[in-house]
Amino acid sequence: MEEQRPRTGGGPRGYGHQGYRHQGLRHRSFRHRSFRHGGFRHGGERPRRGHRGEPPRWITGGHGRSAAGLPWPSTLLIGAVVMIGSNIAARGQLHDKAPLDLFGRLLLLIGVAVLLLRHRHPVVAAFGTSAAATAYLAAGYPYGPVFLTVAVGCFSAVVAGHRRAAWSAVGAIWVAHLLIAHWLYRWLPPGDDTATPWGQEVGVAAWVVAVVAAAEFVRVRREQWAAQRAERAAAQKRRADEERLRMARELHDVLAHSISVINVQAGVGLALLDTDPEQARTALTTIKAAGKEALGEVRQVLDTLRTPGDAPRSPSPGLDRLPELAEQAASAGLTVTVETEGVRGAVPPGVDLAGFRIVQEALTNVVRHSGSRTARVRIGYGPARLVLRVDDGGPATGTDAGGGGNGLAGMRERAAALGGTADAGTRPDGGFRVRAELPLPAAGGAARHNEGRP
Repeated sequence: MEEQRPRTGGGPRGYGHQGYRHQGLRHRSFRHRSFRHGGFRHGGERPRRGHRGEPPRWITGGHGRSAAGLPWPSTLLIGAVVMIGSNIAARGQLHDKAPLDLFGRLLLLIGVAVLLLRHRHPVVAAFGTSAAATAYLAAGYPYGPVFLTVAVGCFSAVVAGHRRAAWSAVGAIWVAHLLIAHWLYRWLPPGDDTATPWGQEVGVAAWVVAVVAAAEFVRVRREQWAAQRAERAAAQKRRADEERLRMARELHDVLAHSISVINVQAGVGLALLDTDPEQARTALTTIKAAGKEALGEVRQVLDTLRTPGDAPRSPSPGLDRLPELAEQAASAGLTVTVETEGVRGAVPPGVDLAGFRIVQEALTNVVRHSGSRTARVRIGYGPARLVLRVDDGGPATGTDAGGGGNGLAGMRERAAALGGTADAGTRPDGGFRVRAELPLPAAGGAARHNEGRP
């Protein structure tokens, strides 16, 4: 809430040029801290790197990418494994397979190079590695890490959501292996090749199932991680919205009550300025006190936005301050009678503050909208609930001192947030009543339904 700076540096302490300057700086700091990350600092947490439940970066593809967004480090590592492993595998299959020549190494490099596209174009990577491996097998080269490129390409496609493409690529190389190993080997190099034993297909089938199962598991887990991130973001936004609503209610209750008193006293001061200067002086004194009180409470509300962990500078108002509330109402020409029933026990700070604000708003409505100059406040302390009732004799004046009509809604929201209720309406005799019930912690024994009811 910004205020205009006076032209001179004089005035009471805290209200001169330097005072407003200080408040302006605090306002900018508050706005910077609270909203730059989409929520209040103490109402939500910024996402942290390595948050528990987050996917590893090697799965999301965010680790080891170059400026062009290609996974060079991991692809080079895979290429080294494929080339070295194929050389070792070729030494053990000299009599069964064709020697690993330049063309065979070129096919291996093509299969590895296609993996650079696995994040941007996973379908191309899956079919590209499958085609390169099929050509490698058809040329009669030795078995080995060539299947690693197919596994990585199909794995990336499944994780990216292209399940059918990945399964098709795996199925294609499997069918190609069956044809090459059991029927086409007669016409393919090497010339003295024989049919592969059918028992070897069990191992191939197990390899295919393992790749598909691992990829499906990672895909499901990544969807769960995405859902958890969305849930955390929604919860953070919800907490920020709830905090904004709470602050809006606090500021409305504080300002509506104080400005109503100021409005009434300003009218009295203007009316009596010439005829009764002393009474006008009293009205101005009341205005000053109400303004000071409002500024203090507004600062207290805004202090909740300071760095988490700092202790509040002043306690929140509670029902023990009702006598002060009655004095403020009396300065506006309203006589308030406060009655208490039952014995006050442990009242949580939230309930205490809500009760005070509900009574404050009810008295503000009497000042602004009722022709009655008296109000009766009754507080009932029960074993399980706090019951508040504010009555005035009416009738309604139909005037509005600038309110926006949010006071009664704010009462209901405050009560509902604590699991209670708040109602307001006209009495049969023409007066107006506000009644609220707020839950209290159980204090032993069964709660009697009618105890503490005014």
